[in-house]
Amino acid sequence: MIIDLRSDTVTRPTAAMRRAMAEAEVGDDVLDGDPTVRRLEERVAALLGKERALFFPSGTMANQTGVWLLAERGTEVLLDADAHIVHWEIAGLAALCGVQPRTVRGKGPVYDAAALRATIRPRSPHAPRATLVCVENTHNGAGGKVTALAELRAIRDVAREHGLPVHMDGARLWNAAVASETDIAQLAGCADTVMVSFSKGLGAPVGAALAGADAVIARGWEVRKRFGGGMRQSGILAAAALHGIERHWPRLHEDHATAASLARVVDGVGGARVVPPDTNIVMIDLPDGVHSADVVARCAADGLRLTPWSASRIRAVTHLDADAAAVARAGEIIVAALDAAGQVERRLATG
Repeated sequence: MIIDLRSDTVTRPTAAMRRAMAEAEVGDDVLDGDPTVRRLEERVAALLGKERALFFPSGTMANQTGVWLLAERGTEVLLDADAHIVHWEIAGLAALCGVQPRTVRGKGPVYDAAALRATIRPRSPHAPRATLVCVENTHNGAGGKVTALAELRAIRDVAREHGLPVHMDGARLWNAAVASETDIAQLAGCADTVMVSFSKGLGAPVGAALAGADAVIARGWEVRKRFGGGMRQSGILAAAALHGIERHWPRLHEDHATAASLARVVDGVGGARVVPPDTNIVMIDLPDGVHSADVVARCAADGLRLTPWSASRIRAVTHLDADAAAVARAGEIIVAALDAAGQVERRLATG
């Protein structure tokens, strides 16, 4: 059996989700609206405490639309140095939105209000103006780190002091709400626009939503169309997202528990160190001389798929399709791979 912990995007629709998709009421969403898509958009807007939401094919398209709507062309966007929007959206800020990133590096794994304040440039005719602040919650590159409500509010307050709107990349905001036991609308309330994904922890095959004020999201419909994101009988996909919200969101604590269990098993083995997981992402930092490609290859040979995040870091993500037994087996495979890689390194070091 293959255990795939490369991402929570690898989940396959459950039988119940497939039935919901097959039975979905549909229409032409571009022409006159799809009824199931409308139900999803209304549900997401209500959950996030926003006036309106818009369904997108992907979180990246929804993120880029949020930036396009809130940032001015020829300016800069302030966001975490390790943000998904910076590293994993193919320079969309420049190519699609005409803005440049100004990265914020905090003292911890994600930036805080103090770091944001220190990074905002003084007004100058010789430097680009900032016109947008972005936050990511949970933060993928930081190991699924949750930014707490109080800190989000502090970041929002600094942005407001400088007249800047806030966009939230909340691809895994569902996880943040569960892990912090915070109303998701309160978390979303710290941003003008919020993106949430359905294809990660919620287990849907496709989709994301962008939520915000009615007038902003109305313009977002135009941007989505321009980006090629208009969909037709998309109620089939929206039905999966609705099912994920109702059935799979309440169980995310299970993924957090298996991630914590995996972290306990792996931490310290062969000199490896694990970033303590807040949610379902486990980042494993390897000791000197051990390369992630080697460990990942050893794990793959034993039936476990992982992501080589960098030369010295491996990522594992727990999810709906990996139960406690599968994650326990993954821990055994990782431990064996780290031991083997460490033995090779020691032999090389001693000649």
